[in-house]
Amino acid sequence: MDRGVGMSRLYIAEKPEVARAIAAALGVGIERRNGYFRCSNGDNITWCYGHMLALCDPEDYDSKYGNWKFEDLPIAHIPWRKKPLSDKKEQIGVIRDLLAECTEIVHAGDPDDEGQLLVDELLEFLNCAKPVKRVLINDNNERSVKRALSAIEDNAKFRGLSQSAEARSVADQLYGYNMTRAYTLKAAEQGYQGVLSVGRVQTPILGLVVRRDRENQSHVKTHYYHVYADLDVDGVRFTARYVPNKDQDPIDDKGRLSDPLFARQIAEAASGQPVKILAAKTSAKRQSPPLPYNLLKLQADCSRKFGLKPDQVKDIGQSLKDKHRLITYHRSDCQYLNDEHFDDAADVLDAVGKTASVFKNAIASADTKIKSRAFNPDKVSAHHAIIPTVKTANMDDLTEDEKRVYLLIARAYIAQFWPDHEYNQTDIEAEIAGKKFVCRSNVTVKPGWMALYKNDQGNAETATDPEDLSVDLQMLKPGNSGRCLTAEETQFETKPRPLYTMDTLLNDLTRVAKYVQNPKLRELLIEKDKGKEGEHGGIGTPATRDEILRNLLDKGFLLEKGKNIVSSEIGQQLYDALPDQAKFPDMTALWHEQQQHIVQGGLDAQRFVNSLMEYISGEVERVGREGISLNVKKYPCPECGKPLRRMRGSKGFFWGCTGYKDGCKVSFSDKAGRPVLAPKKAEPSSKFKCMACTHPLVRRPGKQKGTHFWGCSNYPECKQYYPDAGGKPDYSKHTKG
Repeated sequence: MDRGVGMSRLYIAEKPEVARAIAAALGVGIERRNGYFRCSNGDNITWCYGHMLALCDPEDYDSKYGNWKFEDLPIAHIPWRKKPLSDKKEQIGVIRDLLAECTEIVHAGDPDDEGQLLVDELLEFLNCAKPVKRVLINDNNERSVKRALSAIEDNAKFRGLSQSAEARSVADQLYGYNMTRAYTLKAAEQGYQGVLSVGRVQTPILGLVVRRDRENQSHVKTHYYHVYADLDVDGVRFTARYVPNKDQDPIDDKGRLSDPLFARQIAEAASGQPVKILAAKTSAKRQSPPLPYNLLKLQADCSRKFGLKPDQVKDIGQSLKDKHRLITYHRSDCQYLNDEHFDDAADVLDAVGKTASVFKNAIASADTKIKSRAFNPDKVSAHHAIIPTVKTANMDDLTEDEKRVYLLIARAYIAQFWPDHEYNQTDIEAEIAGKKFVCRSNVTVKPGWMALYKNDQGNAETATDPEDLSVDLQMLKPGNSGRCLTAEETQFETKPRPLYTMDTLLNDLTRVAKYVQNPKLRELLIEKDKGKEGEHGGIGTPATRDEILRNLLDKGFLLEKGKNIVSSEIGQQLYDALPDQAKFPDMTALWHEQQQHIVQGGLDAQRFVNSLMEYISGEVERVGREGISLNVKKYPCPECGKPLRRMRGSKGFFWGCTGYKDGCKVSFSDKAGRPVLAPKKAEPSSKFKCMACTHPLVRRPGKQKGTHFWGCSNYPECKQYYPDAGGKPDYSKHTKG
């Protein structure tokens, strides 16, 4: 495209790999320099590292906010300011210098609202007034990038996206700061020592877990009954289940028999009686392979199979992408691929085979002519699915966890080039003693991709109904007759929905809309994810959910109990203290509706934030007036009597004494959010020595509560000891024991 004599462009990509892809696609001479590429045609290509700026904190506006006081609430900084992230300042300087050289900028942030914002806000921060174009790149494949570069648009067209992301970011900060400080300060009045963190996303996630825990705990066990009949029809043996008559039989709210005597009567009436086949239908079925991974599906499978935590999986993905260059962008929320990836299949499969020899046979059986449902450009969002690259590596150079994650990603990719799983499904309806019995059987014709997953226990993609039969019933026809050999009623116990595991919680976060009672808000939340496969009214994003869960665990609101994720006592108390709008996902739905108005130009970020501040002000006033009710459990230090505080150390949580500055340095291990009140063994001091024998001294509790003394670690050989003076031995008053 002719841009005129003397014009030069500066391309600003969201991350370095996109900048490299642009450089390759431009087809001009490229010279790598510090923080950018210099093109032979005079253009430059530089990059961000995600968001380069952060919203200023309250204390950046006024130092008084460093001390939390209720009278300073609500905090509202409108207009708001931003500051460079400390580790991004050098690259911001590079971009500033390059902006001075160019005549036009090409914004190459990711094609979503956050990608739009992170370059727009940087240009605004650097006071750039030069013309800005926009290129939408969602795939680093060279052909995809070339196609995007040929369709550059005016950046002003996308201002609404940037404003929407800005509004959400500012609103999240102001809501979080104000609500967290309000609840924390009121809790402190009742003796609570920690921070009661409140957020638009994290608090509804806490709510999901609290409600699931309470549902589980309050479940009242009842029983229901099925009647199973063992049948022989023309020499074919199979089992069928009685279908209750909803108008005549005693049933529960799920249509199951609720009366054991009635169930027994049905069984007794059927046993030994003739059987007539009323209907028999066989249908040929095909099951497509599971889609390639997005981040959430990868985190869920890694939790289920390997016990890896979501943040661990994200870090492993970062290493596989950046260090080993074995996978594509790992924070994607998409499970689909562009057509260009289909064209590259042979090269990618070859690289996987060279890297992971365990898949050589699977790759040999793959057919690159098969185009699975994953190859659908219309469903590719800001990023495509996580797949292997054409790069190879020595598996011995990967950690065990890196190998596991890479093999999962590779297997899902290989499955796209295996045939569908084909099976015949036969549905039978039989009559016994005037009652209807049914069954279903599934008989595999061709296993297809299922052969790759045959040893993967608990995989939702391969799960079948436990009542489905594997016996072949295709030969049965209507009118066939036989006999009921035996029939028996079976008692089942109602069970509550199980406690969350990391796997099931992550998956539920993609569909929290089902927990919204207001139909309009539920539809708004579902509308938010329209067109996103795997997201059906979710909350949070694949890139942030693991951080939010880790924050809830670190603050002690959630606990890991074996494989389960449960709410703690303080987590439940915080939940009870909050209004429904905070602990249900409704707020995200309401914000989404307003953010759509911003995208469309009917509302701007400042008006949205002003409106939110009215709500926040009302909530702060209400909390200040009503306070909150907490049943604070206090744990006094067994040494000095001062309260213990739960803290996080390098090896996990522990409890330390709040009298630390006064010299009480005892600590206790943590068990399920409570201190194990047995002090850790006092260690010899590295600073204080015995004057008599030069061995290290040990600070020990005295006979009177709250007192201490310093004894020689060489006891009983050396019985020298010293009074304690503010956490130090008083050498002027030594005594021999």
